Amino acid sequence: MDDGNKIWIFDTTLRDGEQALKASLTEVEKVAVAQAIARLNVDVMEVGFPVSSPSDFNAVSRIANEVHGPIICGLARAVKADIDACGNALAGAEKRRIHTFIASSPIHLKHKLRKTLAEATEQAVEAIRHARRYTTDVEFSCEDAGRTPIEDLCYMVERAIAAGATTINIPDTVGYTLPHEFAETIWALKEKVPNIEEARISVHCHNDLGLAVANSIAGIEAGARQIECTMNGIGERAGNAALEEAVMALKIRQDKFKAHTQIKSDEIYRCSRTVSQICRMPVQPNKAIVGENAFSHSSGIHQDGVLKAENTYEIMRPEDVGVPTNELNLTSRSGRHVIQHRLHSLGYAKEDYDMERVYADYLELADKKGTVYDYDLEALVFFNTISQNKHYDLSYFQANASSEQVATATVAIEFDGQVQVEAATGNGPVEAAFQAIERITGQTFTIIDYTIDSKGKGADALGQVDLILESDNQRFHGSGLATDVVEASIQAYIHALNDIHRSAQIHQFKHQNLRKTG
Repeated sequence: MDDGNKIWIFDTTLRDGEQALKASLTEVEKVAVAQAIARLNVDVMEVGFPVSSPSDFNAVSRIANEVHGPIICGLARAVKADIDACGNALAGAEKRRIHTFIASSPIHLKHKLRKTLAEATEQAVEAIRHARRYTTDVEFSCEDAGRTPIEDLCYMVERAIAAGATTINIPDTVGYTLPHEFAETIWALKEKVPNIEEARISVHCHNDLGLAVANSIAGIEAGARQIECTMNGIGERAGNAALEEAVMALKIRQDKFKAHTQIKSDEIYRCSRTVSQICRMPVQPNKAIVGENAFSHSSGIHQDGVLKAENTYEIMRPEDVGVPTNELNLTSRSGRHVIQHRLHSLGYAKEDYDMERVYADYLELADKKGTVYDYDLEALVFFNTISQNKHYDLSYFQANASSEQVATATVAIEFDGQVQVEAATGNGPVEAAFQAIERITGQTFTIIDYTIDSKGKGADALGQVDLILESDNQRFHGSGLATDVVEASIQAYIHALNDIHRSAQIHQFKHQNLRKTG
């Protein structure tokens, strides 16, 4: 076998992960996801279940021909037709693996297969031998191994290896086991199966109790050398072990595991975003490693520590996983040190403002807004409080959209003492409205983020729109609330425009009256 300290990463985002999606991915989308995962440098990529449909067969075949680097793997039941489909779909791959499986637990044998353990094992042996006609790299899984008596599991595993399986996968199919139980299973296999050293032990854990990564790591500690996982932890029910969490746990705690993977960890964040976008499965903000808040600090004590030494509250650097930098959120929990640091980064010296007065006004504003942005902070320096005067104000709007005609919008905005009206078209009424606003102001901005959230229930629920505009490499947040999504979107855009205008005034005033630090 290979380096005993290497942990193989087997990605199953496009097989087990895709099963969790509300709608199947297209062939083009699957190839795009496969390319992103290949850039991570995973060892094995399970990309589908070829016999399940012509579409899946074609996608597996295309990935096998177009994606290079990882071993390309297809899934097959312990049935000859499945294995033939797998072998044919993988024919163009530089490196290929067939992964076949059959259930081993008493509950599955009795109620699903209606077979004895011996009958299921014989079927597995025949399937493995058939798979070896296509490739010598054959993986075998004992489905529901987590609920299989250890003697039964050893019986099936020993015969699977004798038949030619080179990887033996031990799945906690329903996320039932606890870490110490899962580790005991791996230890028992290593101790009781006489030919176990002829195969690599793999672990495939589900997250029904939130223990998928913990069980996977426990399996590695017990001697397994392959983790089966998915990007962002997507998968059946509560999901699979999250690739990014398992990989970074092994990397950060090398002192404990004395093991390594070949994953390019600085590709993790980009891959996470690609999978999230294509699979239409948002990443929760507090998700470990790749969540929006993973390297974000709001506590004043934490922020102060990170400014002094990042490792006081960060066990890994953001750039280790491809995140450009950490983020210090300005909230009511932020201390004076953080506010002073942010003002310094904006070009203000201590002598330019009264810290106590600015901080008192800052806390009042933070309690109202929740999050304070850089342009808010600059306004506090000059005006002590955010001016509520609006430069731009919505007078009225009208929007039309249908399935047969291009969407149109007319928007009237009051500014500089007069009302100006413009009309525009777009792919939808919101885009048309934004185009009209840009014509009125004569300015075009990049929309970095746009989200809609329902406030309440039913058809009359309010819709809150939050967007972020970028102007001169600075980002401005706008928020709007209305029962009409188009109106809420216009309000959010105008809100951001007012902050952009206010920021421009501040910078003009600063340029004229304040000296800037070097």
